[in-house]
Amino acid sequence: MRPAPARRHVLMRLGGAVALAGMAAAAMAQPAARRSARDLQAEAFVEVQAQKVLSVLADRGLSLAQKQQAFRKLIDQIADVPKITNFVLGKYARTITPAQRAKFNTVFRAYAESVYQSRISEFRGETLRVSGSVARAAGDVVVNTLVVGGGRDPIPVSWRVLGSGAAWKIVDVQIRGVWLAITQQQDFVSTIDNAGGDIGVLIAQLQRNTRT
Repeated sequence: MRPAPARRHVLMRLGGAVALAGMAAAAMAQPAARRSARDLQAEAFVEVQAQKVLSVLADRGLSLAQKQQAFRKLIDQIADVPKITNFVLGKYARTITPAQRAKFNTVFRAYAESVYQSRISEFRGETLRVSGSVARAAGDVVVNTLVVGGGRDPIPVSWRVLGSGAAWKIVDVQIRGVWLAITQQQDFVSTIDNAGGDIGVLIAQLQRNTRT
């Protein structure tokens, strides 16, 4: 028995809705799949370059000044320093004056090098192993690694890199669950907010912290 015309109309509408839902689900699944895909080139970049950093900081043949110089040189090669410097200013990157930016670039560079070197120095003499990666978008990848050795459990360290092919740059590092650049942005914006939007207060604070 064929359904009545009204019932057939309802069934057709239901069928169309199911089909549209299926198509929407498929469309949503495709970006998710792309985001979860590994990027072997990004992984290779992190594995080689991050190990270089660990090796420099573990080199007992270098003085502290020599390690700092070597660390700075490596950072210039493997990190996008201008992008990080702009990112940590958050909303104030749009309002900072050229004179303030020149001062901020200098003091933030010294401050960031001190922070990153101190945090990464915790793993000197140990070995880094890539455990996987997640492509957030084209050219935006988080590479997950484990730092092993030192007689302790492996420590997860993640590296966010931007680029493609053999050309990548690090823009953030997650150590013990904390993204350094993101945390710095939150702290910096809060400091400027509390100072009524005066970026000079942050610059002066970073200068004091770098000297101590």
